[in-house]
Amino acid sequence: MNPTQTLPYTPLVKTLLPTRSALRDLLLVLGGSFFVALCAQASIPTQPVPITLQTLGVLLVGAALGSRLGFLALVAYLLEGLALPVFAGGKTWAATSFTAGYLVAFPLAAFLVGYLVERFGTDRSPWKTLVAMLLANLVIYALGVPWLGYMLAGIGKYAGVEAVLQAGMIPFLAGDLVKAVIAAALLPTAWRLIGRR
Repeated sequence: MNPTQTLPYTPLVKTLLPTRSALRDLLLVLGGSFFVALCAQASIPTQPVPITLQTLGVLLVGAALGSRLGFLALVAYLLEGLALPVFAGGKTWAATSFTAGYLVAFPLAAFLVGYLVERFGTDRSPWKTLVAMLLANLVIYALGVPWLGYMLAGIGKYAGVEAVLQAGMIPFLAGDLVKAVIAAALLPTAWRLIGRR
């Protein structure tokens, strides 16, 4: 997509900061990556996949920044994890073997949410926001669960598809729904507040 092409809808942060510059984009990308890193630290250390607010951060960043900057913010987050303890539980890439698939999916999920915002204004409606967030969660699971199965097989602990789903998806579905509902409340409310200004 041509970056100069006019999109039907403008993401939230780009509406608040409409003057585009390299400095603005850099600050938004870094700010988005730091926000996700902060959300990742709110975690419950379950094995082999922790319960965190990380995915909520990923989806909010994608919606607020749009597809391009949201994607770049999550790429920056992954690069920061090479040296900094920005992942859940204060980990770097060196300690994320089981969850690497989920992490790699984050930029794609942020891109998808941002794209849906830019094309269809999904962040203006609670129901549309909810659908966009659930679709992005499917992207995260589509990469994270198979990778988890692969890693469990590598250490001789693979016990079938159902066991992998139980380890890496099923316990998280209710929490992901709650996080999607939170996003569905936050984003349209933010737009209403902007409209009153």
